[in-house]
Amino acid sequence: MDMTNIAIDKLKKELADIKDGDQKISVVKKPVADTLISFCKQDEEFAQAIVESEKTLGDCLKEVMKSVTTAISDIDTYRKAVQYYFPGAGIKMQMTIDLCASVRGNDDEAEPTKSNIVLDLADFL
Repeated sequence: MDMTNIAIDKLKKELADIKDGDQKISVVKKPVADTLISFCKQDEEFAQAIVESEKTLGDCLKEVMKSVTTAISDIDTYRKAVQYYFPGAGIKMQMTIDLCASVRGNDDEAEPTKSNIVLDLADFL
């Protein structure tokens, strides 16, 4: 089994082990786990960091949410989770607008076209 699949299995098992208790953690646990799994698929070194770490997803979520009082953006949540496992790492997020989505059926995976505007969220930080 390769490192990526081991990391994914570890994250899935740890997600299943998280008991609902903290409402903030309950809200973000699945999206954060899914995003970390996606990052493992993108970068085997990140997957290796998760596998070799004694840190758990539950502890990661506690750390990410500990200073949150009312709200936190998705990108900040994911950035903190990544840095929990791999200090100094960052993430890039890209959003596109499709002005003709209603005509095409709103395909979330559509490639940017001339009618799309590409925004790099890092420009707003």
